[in-house]
Amino acid sequence: MDVSDLVFFEAVSRHGSMNRAASELNTVQSNVTARIRALEEELGVSLFQRHTRGVSTTPSGQRILPLVARLTKLLADVRTAARDDGVPHGDLHLGSLETTTALRLSPLLTQFAKTYPEVRLIVTTGTTRKLLDDVINCRVEGAFVAGPVTHPDLHQETIFTEELVLVTSRQLRRLDALKDIADLKTIVFQAGCSYRQRLDSLLAGMGVVTARPLEFGSLDTIISFVSAGIGVTLLPKGIVGPAWQEGRIAVHELPHDEGHVETLFVRRYDAFVSSALTAFLQMARSRANGLPHASLEPAPV
Repeated sequence: MDVSDLVFFEAVSRHGSMNRAASELNTVQSNVTARIRALEEELGVSLFQRHTRGVSTTPSGQRILPLVARLTKLLADVRTAARDDGVPHGDLHLGSLETTTALRLSPLLTQFAKTYPEVRLIVTTGTTRKLLDDVINCRVEGAFVAGPVTHPDLHQETIFTEELVLVTSRQLRRLDALKDIADLKTIVFQAGCSYRQRLDSLLAGMGVVTARPLEFGSLDTIISFVSAGIGVTLLPKGIVGPAWQEGRIAVHELPHDEGHVETLFVRRYDAFVSSALTAFLQMARSRANGLPHASLEPAPV
């Protein structure tokens, strides 16, 4: 079995298109089609179902996809390890929650880029569920996610601890008033966001009935909708500080057990830890240990 055929298979599966995979791999579609057919003949199964919109991965293809990802990552690790002389350089692809990127990583990324200019740092944002899937399937070297996390293949380390707050419009002064709002909406990120799951559990514990959530991919949009009184959300206190100080929203603190969450950095146990990743984590730990908690005060009512 030619390993390069598996690389073609992974690209087609990810794009759902022979043509788009060919563009990524700098080849022509006929070459991709021929390589996939040869691989299917060797394995004795169909890996893709062809249709007018492209291709979709068959159950057989879905079963081998995680193994292919691990194999291609292992080969990439071999090349990286052979060239890694202890000086951080090369690509470093990480994942992060959008809230963590906005609240914690911006100054860290700036400092890291200045300190290690030979490292090409790429950061992909997503929900905890998506980021864990990216790490497990070797699409990123590691990711910042919300805890807790339990997975036998993942090494995890607590980097930050966030205080979560319930965010509402300024007109809502007491949390018990939420019960009186008909068709209360939650304003949240897409499914798989751990903050969203915590918000659902929190409101359910308060006996609050909610309508179908409104999903957005932008922090600014979520805060704007909450400010307009359309619904409520749950976010780290540091993220909503500016909007709170400007008097656009109300912030409601929660009991410690419900209002604190650990931000973990997770990576595969079996993956090579490059000098670039080692340097990044050392810098992240250093900044986290010396990071003061901002004192936020709301605008006067």
